This record gives sequence, C-alpha cells and structure tokens, in this order.
Amino acid sequence: MSNNKKALIAMSGGVDSSVAAYEIAKRGYECMGCTMRLYENDIVGMDLLGTCCSINDTNDARAVCDKIGIPYNIYHYEAEFREKVIEPFIHSYEVGETPNPCIRCNRYLKFDSLYNKGRELGYDYIVTGHYARIEERNGHFYLLKARDLNKDQSYVLYDLTEDQLSHTLFPLGEYTKDEVRKIADENAFVTSHKSESQDICFVPDGDYAGMIKRYTGKTYPKGKIVDTKGNVLGEHEGLINYTIGQRRGLGVPADRRLYVSKIDVKNNQVVLSDNEELFEKELLIRDFHWITGEMPTTEVRCSAKIRYRHKEQPATLYPLEGGMAKLVFDEGQRAITPGQSAVLYDGDIVLGGGIISNK
Repeated sequence: MSNNKKALIAMSGGVDSSVAAYEIAKRGYECMGCTMRLYENDIVGMDLLGTCCSINDTNDARAVCDKIGIPYNIYHYEAEFREKVIEPFIHSYEVGETPNPCIRCNRYLKFDSLYNKGRELGYDYIVTGHYARIEERNGHFYLLKARDLNKDQSYVLYDLTEDQLSHTLFPLGEYTKDEVRKIADENAFVTSHKSESQDICFVPDGDYAGMIKRYTGKTYPKGKIVDTKGNVLGEHEGLINYTIGQRRGLGVPADRRLYVSKIDVKNNQVVLSDNEELFEKELLIRDFHWITGEMPTTEVRCSAKIRYRHKEQPATLYPLEGGMAKLVFDEGQRAITPGQSAVLYDGDIVLGGGIISNK
C-alpha cells in the first residue's frame, strides 16, 4: 500500500542501510535505493575491498534492493568528495588538527548533494541508516539521540538544518543494533552478518599519515619533541602523525607516561605533558551551527561532547561574533582536540555544534 510519498535511500552495502530501506518500503513509501560512489581506489592509494565504496558493497546493496523489490542506482560524487571531504581532512592535519570527516560527508554529500539529487528526481525524503531520531513539535523539526544510546550517531549529524530534517527519515532511531540484525536475518539479507567498519572509509587501515603522504606526495619535515618547558625530548616524524592525548608511538624515553598536549605548527614541534595537564575547562568553537538557524544571543546551559565517544558533560555556551562561541565546562575535560566537533545537547535534543578551534 503506497502512501504517495517517495524516498531515496542511501545504501552503503551494510546491514543498517539495508534494514533502513526495508523499513521505509514496508511503510508504503515509493522507494529507490542508491549508493554514493565517493572515491576511486587510486585516490587513497590502496585496495579498498571491504570498504563502503567497493564493488562487493554495491553488489550487496543491489541484492538487498532486488529482494525488497525496489529499484537501485549508483550516483557518482567523486569530485565533490575530494573537494569537500578529503582535501579539508588533509588540510586539517597539516595545520595541527584532528578532523572528523564523517561530519563533513554528512553535511556536504548525503544531506546536500544527495538531498538535492533527490529533490531533482521528485523524492520527498532522503533516508539513511543512521541511529538518530527526528521529531516534529509545534511546526519545528528536532534532531534527537537514538533510543539505543550505545549506537547513537546524533553527534555526526549536528550540522543538519531544520529544512533538511523535515525531508529526512532515520528509521533505525527506535531500534537497537541487535534488533536491526534480527530484521536482516529474518529477511535473509546478504548484509545481515557483515561486520561494521570502524575506521574512516577512505583510510581503511587506519594509517591517516600514510594516506596523506600518498595523496599529496609531500614529505612532512621532522622536528623537535619538547616538554612544556621547552626541553628537547626527541625528534618527531612530521606533525601529521600526532594528535592531542596520544601516548603510543612517541619514541621518547621517559621515567613516566607522557602525552601529546599541543601540536605547535608555527615552530614545528610536538609538546608533551603529564596526563593531568591534558584537562581543560574552556574551548573555542568556530563555524558554529545552531539547528534552528537562530544563534542564541545569551549564554546557554547545556551538556556537550567533544568527540564521538566522549560522555557528554555539563557546560555553558557563550555566543561570540562571527560564527564563534566559547564553551565552558563545569569540570575539566581531557584532551580537548582542535578539529574535532563540540556538539551541544538539551537532554535528548541536539542543539547544534561546531569545530573546536586552535587557540
């Protein structure tokens, strides 16, 4: 039974997007599944079998669509992905930050390029397998955490607008991962027992520095590893190899555990400190995005996360000019990392967020 609404479903070839497609088709939407082709293997310099742009995955997505009885297509977005995700990812590492490319992919590819493609083709909704929820209240659309907080992906979706939310469906928001696997099993989807990818899709081996060197062809200069007083402790292998809070792979002999506390691009130095010195209360946010579209004019009490797996903590947001904001936590937070996103919550509701800025 059709409800006369049309839905374009982004399918990676994994179990989550497979079940998302099934659920939306079951609700009577006129559906089409699609895979976004984001990059070719030679872009990142390795064989990408087993990642979300492999032939195996597109075959799996097509097989699921055939089983559900909906059409399937592949759309090419290699140029957009290179410009909007890969190159900013590299630039971020080059200026001493640690980026989250999944957030940019959601913002610019899934909910911009694909969203616009759906509109051109006459589709009312974009559907993804994200674990998050959307609710309409008094004419406003809100992004909420998933019911399954262990799988909640609202953090990587904070950049969405109300308009985008009004044309998006997250059918997995009410499910646990076990329930999703069960649905896939019951329908004998080829994706039902596929393992989840843990790394960034275009860096499947987790070697970010290696991918950056292959892509750019650059050699990143070595420099000094120093302590907070400027004492030289050793030599680093290029700043792109390091991130705030890192302990392993430093190659520095010491009588205690030391951690990266600063990446000093100006002086080409990696600064190490004791664990206690990694805790800070304040951070600056740039490119601040408020989901309602209206930046608050006064301070806002909220809870906030400074990385995907961070447990949100009580904080106060102070709006500044030029899309900036200051976030002050009630208690110090460990390893606040420039390039990651600070995302703000009011209970289950995502208020917005932005990029943690270098001071």
